[in-house]
Amino acid sequence: MHKQAVTQATDKDPAPVDPRPFLRWAGSKQRLLGQILPFIPSTYGRYYEPFLGSGALFLALQPERASLSDFSEEVVGVWKAVRDNVDYLSDYLRPLKPDKTIFYDIRATRTLDYPARAAEFLYLNKTCWNGLYRVNSRGEFNVPYGAPQSDFIFDEANLKLCADILKRPNITLTRCDFAQTLRSPRSGDLVFLDPPYVTKHNLNGFRDYNERLFSWADQERLAATARRLANRGVHVIVSNADHADVIALYDEFRLIQLERPSTLASNAAKRGRVTEAMFVSF
Repeated sequence: MHKQAVTQATDKDPAPVDPRPFLRWAGSKQRLLGQILPFIPSTYGRYYEPFLGSGALFLALQPERASLSDFSEEVVGVWKAVRDNVDYLSDYLRPLKPDKTIFYDIRATRTLDYPARAAEFLYLNKTCWNGLYRVNSRGEFNVPYGAPQSDFIFDEANLKLCADILKRPNITLTRCDFAQTLRSPRSGDLVFLDPPYVTKHNLNGFRDYNERLFSWADQERLAATARRLANRGVHVIVSNADHADVIALYDEFRLIQLERPSTLASNAAKRGRVTEAMFVSF
């Protein structure tokens, strides 16, 4: 049985925390930080986040020791470029503004070389539709132009703050499956698991709709890993869909419901409120 069910609803971002995410990211926890942070233990050892994405919680916590990873080579490459080549990224992005022609030119002619590829990705990320990251069967980024309402591309000062955090000697960045990252946590460490999922189909078709993002077999594998870590004394927090099948996977965890506005509908008038589940092992 779940130990407790709590609903904490807010439409507001928490008070500004620097550094902030430099990526727009569908599913980012930036707007849920005010609901998540009260559940972070006051002390913990090393921080682990194997589904890094925009890294909103990592950047809010700013831990001295962290193992960060993602299965996406593109995502990890951008984070490494921010750490190692922040001046190059700034020089590339500073003169650019949102422009449909530039967007499609960059999207069609991606370089394979870093840090240039990372700079291209940051531009595409800021100007594409809704901050989505999606690739076709050939692995090519194929999200359309988003027609941003402002000329904002990046915050140079914030990017440098992120770089400074990432340069800490006990913070690592790795491209790998989550299981590899989660071999290392010890009792007292903190693990935050935020696998890919969408909430639109929380009540129907969840498994089919999310299969390409993160298969049901992967969901089961992740839940089993989370249980093993919790039994080892690791502090585990999981963000996932508020769906009965997912909830059943974490029946030994404390369940907290998070609520936020939906952001994926193209028409703002059609965006309702959605709930997400957070599972806490402690």
